Amino acid sequence: MGESKLFTEAKLGPITLRNRTIRSAAFEGMCPGNAPSEQLYDYHTSVARGGIGMTTVAYAAVTRDGLSFPRQLWMRPEIVPALRHLTDGVHAEGAKVSIQLGHCGNMSHSAITGEMPLGASGGFNLYSPTFVRQLDADRIKKIAKAYGDAVRLAKDSGFDCVEVHAGHGYLISQFLSPYTNHRKDSFGGSLDNRMTFMRMCIDEVQEAAAGEIAVIAKVNMRDGFKGGLEIDDCVTVAKELEKKGLDGLVLSGGFVSKAPMYVMRGEMPIKTLTHYMDCWWLKWGVRLAGRFMIPTVKYQDLYFLEDALRFRSELKMPLIYVGGCVSRSGIDKVLDSGFEFVQMGRALINEPDFVNRMRDGEERCGCDHVNYCIGRMYTIDMVCHKHCGDLPKCLKKEIEDIKARNGK
Repeated sequence: MGESKLFTEAKLGPITLRNRTIRSAAFEGMCPGNAPSEQLYDYHTSVARGGIGMTTVAYAAVTRDGLSFPRQLWMRPEIVPALRHLTDGVHAEGAKVSIQLGHCGNMSHSAITGEMPLGASGGFNLYSPTFVRQLDADRIKKIAKAYGDAVRLAKDSGFDCVEVHAGHGYLISQFLSPYTNHRKDSFGGSLDNRMTFMRMCIDEVQEAAAGEIAVIAKVNMRDGFKGGLEIDDCVTVAKELEKKGLDGLVLSGGFVSKAPMYVMRGEMPIKTLTHYMDCWWLKWGVRLAGRFMIPTVKYQDLYFLEDALRFRSELKMPLIYVGGCVSRSGIDKVLDSGFEFVQMGRALINEPDFVNRMRDGEERCGCDHVNYCIGRMYTIDMVCHKHCGDLPKCLKKEIEDIKARNGK
């Protein structure tokens, strides 16, 4: 093993990051009214001040019908000044700033979007729960164009990079996966056909970016369940994005509506998840069936690395590793394996200054992987339990029980 690359500069398309770390696009839940808040500003500037190379503002819907939660960004001209305030604050701390652009497809509800959710195919989504309407060709074109419009707004807002969400069972992923795409037209059937919508979105994004900001995408390496995309098909998708000239790929996996903990690993804290819910019938439904709907997937450090190495061997483009980066030695292992950057989420929720702490000699972050932050973020905001003050006794007990099951 040679000298560590962690604190060396590196280019990502037209931009240069001061080190190899990126705050992953973990949903913050800090955008009431679908607009940036001071809480969002404070969080991302704290991560920038904490030494990150680039921080990512998470999940901005390209259209209103792409929203999956009430406290989520929706890209539109009136929020540009508030986004510019955020990017100026991050830049003042020496970091770059990216924004993740996406459309949730069938993972929404009419109470949020004002209409029946839209998907690659129609049917019923138990995740919401709601009926879903299949997108027609005209609406598909409008959504693809909206990706380009969102990039133009991101440029006007001062972002250095955009991350297109093409994984985790969101709309592009819904077109790619045979689990959610049952179409018989040119957008369905073969994998090549199922990539058509992705190509349309990326073409609009690239045209809008015009080489002036970096363009990356988050992709699945596996959907994480039988009947979804497996690694060979996902390699084909990644190679298609490489041909499209993207500046980098974030290698992830899982399907939020089918295999959510394949994405995040560990145990979903069901009591925490339901404690903050307003809808009584959904609260009790999740309490009764949550363990079956959201099964535990064991956490381990660098849990995506084995699959990611396959992609590293097949692709020449810059690759961004995400998944269980919680220690200096683990991050060095990833960088020594040929990945240009690492993304971190939970480590920076617990310790926004973890990058500076590593520079000062800290080996491992203090995250204990009880996933309280995940259970909470869907209905209120994304905060580590260690920063929440005095929690209700039932939630404290759940945290301690999960820690005990994790051997901590």
